[in-house]
Amino acid sequence: MRQADEAGPPQVSGARDLLTEERESAGRAPAAGPPDTARTGEPGRPVKRRRQWAVVWLLSPAGLVMAAFSVAPILFLVFTSFTDYNQRTLFTGEFNMVGTQQYADMFSDPEFWKSLLRSVLFTVAMVAGSVAIGVGMAQLLTRLRTAMRMTVTVVLIFAWAMPNVASSLVWKWLFQPGYGVVNWLLTQVHVFGDMTNTDWGQNASLAYVSIWLLVVWQAVPFIALTLYASLTQLPVELPEAARLDGAGEWRVWWSVTLPFLRPTLLLVTIMSVIWDFNVFNQIWLVSAGGPDSATSTLGIFAYKTAFVSFRIGQGAALSVITTAILLGITAVYIRNLLRSGEDL
Repeated sequence: MRQADEAGPPQVSGARDLLTEERESAGRAPAAGPPDTARTGEPGRPVKRRRQWAVVWLLSPAGLVMAAFSVAPILFLVFTSFTDYNQRTLFTGEFNMVGTQQYADMFSDPEFWKSLLRSVLFTVAMVAGSVAIGVGMAQLLTRLRTAMRMTVTVVLIFAWAMPNVASSLVWKWLFQPGYGVVNWLLTQVHVFGDMTNTDWGQNASLAYVSIWLLVVWQAVPFIALTLYASLTQLPVELPEAARLDGAGEWRVWWSVTLPFLRPTLLLVTIMSVIWDFNVFNQIWLVSAGGPDSATSTLGIFAYKTAFVSFRIGQGAALSVITTAILLGITAVYIRNLLRSGEDL
């Protein structure tokens, strides 16, 4: 027993010494050796580099196609705007560099400023009409029953999916003098008198109205369905809380629904501005820019300059100016979008 008691303390002391030694060894960090680049990829990052190059190789076919069909034509357009490219060039391939002469001639041409003004007025009128009607249609869709809502949605999709060339030709037929359905209906209501032989395309005011109706009719479906999709994400608690506070329907829409729709509304508005500013098919097929260039917008003026008068260099300059205007509008949209994101 005495020997066991005498042996006990040294064993406990040895265990303590061993535990202390293990703690000290655990606290001492091992010397850092060279990292395993094959596994961690720290200094040379071979794994990360291979992944990056894999992404580049996978995206390169699409990038080449985009460069061939988008970037290259734009660069050629800009290059052409600094030349005297014309009808002679099409046969001989000869042209001269004229610097900014095409732009100087364009800015000194009164018809350019008239066409630009018409484009701005057209765009404002068509965007205002299509967005206003689209907002109303989207609000209506939220109040319809399921069956009626599905029916209206299908009709809107069909109207939006119809090619604008085909719909423009049908639209022109509807407004034809003599046998046009619109003229016949307006004559039957006995409000505007006998409009049977009225030629909408040869009257400046009526041409504006017919083109406006056509473009708005084509634009409303996209705007309405996009805004309706956004409205379905509006939390039900927000308008209900506003109503409990005593707000009327108009106040609920103005203070709750409209702020919620602001990002989507800004998106469809800027897209409508870009589309309507570039409207060509509808105007050309309905009135061909007439009568007496009354409906000749910037796109119509550029087309006539390049492919009727064969002043292709100046037509390219007109297209560059149009693109620059649209890029400026897009930049304003992106800035406002970023600001709205910061406000949120």
